[in-house]
Amino acid sequence: MGSVSAKVEVNMTSRKRKRDETTSKIPKKEGISSESCLNQPSDQSVHEVISYEPSTLPAIHYDPDTTEPISCSLKSLDELLSWKRKEASAFNVVTVPLASRYPPLHSSPRRTLVSHDMMGGYLEDRFIQGAEVETPYAFYHWEYIDIFNYFSHQMVTIPPAVWTNAAHKHGVLSIGTFITEWTDGAKTCEAFLVDEESYRAAADKLVQISYCYGFDGWLINIENVLSETAVKNAGPFLRYLTDQMHERVPGSVVIWYDSVLKNGSLTWQNELNDDNRIFFDACDGIFTNYNWTEQSLEWMKSYSAAEGRFADIYVGVDVFARGKVVGGQFETNKALELIRKYEFSTAIFAPGWVYECHDKADFRQNQDKFWSLLSDFLYIHRPSSSLPFISSFCQGFGKSMYWRGQVEMKRNWFNLHAQEIQPLYLSEKLNNDGWLRTRGCSEDAWNGGGSLIVEGMIPSGLSEVCARIFSVHVPLDARTFVSFIYKPPVGVKISLELKTIDGPLCTFEGMEEIASKSVLPEELADDNQLVKQFAQNCGRWTLDGWTSRCFLLKMTGCSLREVCIRVSRDEGDEDVSFNCRIGEIMLLDAESLQAPLQSVEGVCVNDVVWHTGALKGDGHTLKVLLNATLRWQYPAQQVRHFRIHWRHLRGPDPRIPSGPLTLIGRSYSNLYRMVELEVPDAPALIELVVEPVSREGFRVPEAQWGRRTLSYSSSENQSI
Repeated sequence: MGSVSAKVEVNMTSRKRKRDETTSKIPKKEGISSESCLNQPSDQSVHEVISYEPSTLPAIHYDPDTTEPISCSLKSLDELLSWKRKEASAFNVVTVPLASRYPPLHSSPRRTLVSHDMMGGYLEDRFIQGAEVETPYAFYHWEYIDIFNYFSHQMVTIPPAVWTNAAHKHGVLSIGTFITEWTDGAKTCEAFLVDEESYRAAADKLVQISYCYGFDGWLINIENVLSETAVKNAGPFLRYLTDQMHERVPGSVVIWYDSVLKNGSLTWQNELNDDNRIFFDACDGIFTNYNWTEQSLEWMKSYSAAEGRFADIYVGVDVFARGKVVGGQFETNKALELIRKYEFSTAIFAPGWVYECHDKADFRQNQDKFWSLLSDFLYIHRPSSSLPFISSFCQGFGKSMYWRGQVEMKRNWFNLHAQEIQPLYLSEKLNNDGWLRTRGCSEDAWNGGGSLIVEGMIPSGLSEVCARIFSVHVPLDARTFVSFIYKPPVGVKISLELKTIDGPLCTFEGMEEIASKSVLPEELADDNQLVKQFAQNCGRWTLDGWTSRCFLLKMTGCSLREVCIRVSRDEGDEDVSFNCRIGEIMLLDAESLQAPLQSVEGVCVNDVVWHTGALKGDGHTLKVLLNATLRWQYPAQQVRHFRIHWRHLRGPDPRIPSGPLTLIGRSYSNLYRMVELEVPDAPALIELVVEPVSREGFRVPEAQWGRRTLSYSSSENQSI
């Protein structure tokens, strides 16, 4: 933050695609709803006359070169006060509701907040539909944290939806940042803290933005001197903002950063005390500066204003170790050990140090090392959901995109929308030099961009080891179907172990551990009726080295607590090393195998922009590039993602037959922006197709896919 963090300028021009000419033809933007679809009857083709004119899509929401949807911040008070919901970006609206969790956040006695602060923010993660990046930064140790703060030095930092969706899947809050700094910041504060009407107007906009985009609160970071009037209104501003956030966004939080004092001076305290207590009392917590000592912690422990709210004091830790701090870098665990000794929460600032300051090729290794060192002082929360429970371990990036073990798209990619429920990444030492570790790997996958590697050494004297890969709270149905896909290693046997607890015990809100019982499900034969139904729903696939096993659990009143991989030696008693790749684990209500799948409805096309591409080899013909937004209706809770296709139907040459369906990309919401799709010259007719992929990966019959035809002509020729 202001006291320790420098602004970083990043050259973003290398990411933008190049072309010879930029053109556009679009209807006027109609807000974030899909009302414009009502103007496109489902039985009619959309027609466009190609017109190469400059794009009028708002540059704040769309890359000016490519029209790709992007996330953005607001840079001034004027931008904040003039913000309108109808002008918000539909692409940046969160689509994943906040998952329940055990224990609930409000009853966690010690919490962990992570403040992102990655090189100024809004890097490749600003591209809402993903970007082609060889070595991206991603976070995947969600089980350890309670609140994720997207931080930048822009005045109003709105978290990119990709981050909030990933956090929500794991029961983690996602909060934005409101920051003012230095001389300009002081002027801003004088303007919006001048009186009650002004600070309420600013707070109302912050609440509306959070509600509209679907994230869970704000870090308020005032790092400039405040006048007598401004500081007098700062506390009421915080209280009003906090109350309004709680009313409009249940479960949300507003946290104050330790910077300004009650007299308006900018003096970081590194603790909660009488000089900054008024701000702590007005909101949900305080994030202290980083230069604290053990004496600071000891003082706060005895401070009367902190009594009953130790969990609301987030003691700051700068991973870059700037200034006089305890720990930092790969010794951050030293800071955590002291903080937990005094029973406070913690705010870990800039854990991207493992990415920024080390070889990008070693990112996963360094990230896993960092969080492993902290694991003794962090507390695992369990995401809670009803069935189905599914994960193929995708971390939101990869070297290729896989579907059922086959490469669907061969190129580096990064899109946190694709991140699935993450396993526990643990490293454990066993007796007699044995060891066990779990890690992500992009070299091969069943679905998405990666798989889970379970590796280790079974030492002499042990017949088996067990790797705990999920800690969850999932009520089971009376008949629960289980699918387990993996690549069997040599020399050991792999089996699935589930741990359950009785349902009535699931209402606890504390941190205590409840005894569970192990269940080793028996495998179903290939000719079992449920297995046949499952295979029919999935459609044809080729395993190519993967092993697929199915099980049935018959249990009443139980909840899934843990998922473990049991590794047993084949024979002998010597040390045995192993390396096993896990592709996917899925648990679902057996009755859902019979459930019908819904059809995609209401596909419409809008915000069309035409570009001309690079010159072809003959030196005369230009490529025709289509940019357009597709919208449709489909129940979000039923789908894992959508596959977007297109095909050429006819024109301009009648001798050329219709083309096959060609995959354009994946969408993780009911919205997709096609970017620079090369289409035949005008006049022509093409078809745009939306294929839903169910959460279970079941094949949806083609008759239930969504379709829309688009005809287009140049101004010189007629519609075909």
